[in-house]
Amino acid sequence: MAVMEIIRMGHPTLRQTAEPWPVDKLGTPEFEKLIADMRDTMYAAGGIGLAAPQVDVPYRIAVVEIPESGTRYGDVPPLPFAVYINPTITVLGESPAGYWEGCLSVPGMMGYVERPQHIRVDYLDENGEAKSLEAKGFAATVFQHEFDHLLGMLYVDRIRDMSLFVYEDEYRLFHAEVNANEI
Repeated sequence: MAVMEIIRMGHPTLRQTAEPWPVDKLGTPEFEKLIADMRDTMYAAGGIGLAAPQVDVPYRIAVVEIPESGTRYGDVPPLPFAVYINPTITVLGESPAGYWEGCLSVPGMMGYVERPQHIRVDYLDENGEAKSLEAKGFAATVFQHEFDHLLGMLYVDRIRDMSLFVYEDEYRLFHAEVNANEI
């Protein structure tokens, strides 16, 4: 497959609300290629999630995979690769927690964002089967971050204290030991 270009903050597609993926296009060669290319792109960029708008495809599709512990994400429960089509989030617990977030579309920067830590995700899988899962903690943050892209939002829109929006190098120098949570 192919590695796609990841568009960056400032590109208009990142600020548009994505359209639902047509269910009748599931399983088509176009769909299969898009998913394979998104997966390759996410891996090549070292990400744990990628939304279709980030590769200039304005549809409600995201891929997520949280690798085994021992990566730069620390000791977090792994989540196998999966495709989320036309997902919705329901907050099940309002209690927030904060993580230092980065984004493939905002390279070289990180920001501290607080989000609800108990959610339900309803979505279609790549076969068109309706699925639902509950996510807590780090996984809940990852889903909210990726699905914000489908709403035309970036994590920078959710930073409450802009003094906590920093370059990655400065994060490592001045913030990494203060708060080890990052995505």
